[in-house]
Amino acid sequence: MQFLVLSRRRTDQFSDADFKQLVPSEGAQARYLYGIGFTRQIWHRGDIPGACQIVEAKDESEVHEKLATLPLAKAGMLDFDVVPLKPYTGFSKP
Repeated sequence: MQFLVLSRRRTDQFSDADFKQLVPSEGAQARYLYGIGFTRQIWHRGDIPGACQIVEAKDESEVHEKLATLPLAKAGMLDFDVVPLKPYTGFSKP
């Protein structure tokens, strides 16, 4: 099952310096999650500091488990919105 994950950096509670310390390990863990097929696509957000990604998991619980492995999440520096996705049927023939 696929999910849309929107993350937001908690810039109201943490400084740029706080984030900068964890960025290298965050990137390494993001590459790992991509390598195991969890993260399918990922982008930096253009509106606020954070990311948007499409992930693959058996259920929403697994999504939260995997996201919790990110160093910024472990440090309480991110908020997540997780949206389950369903196939779009508008292109199917009637």
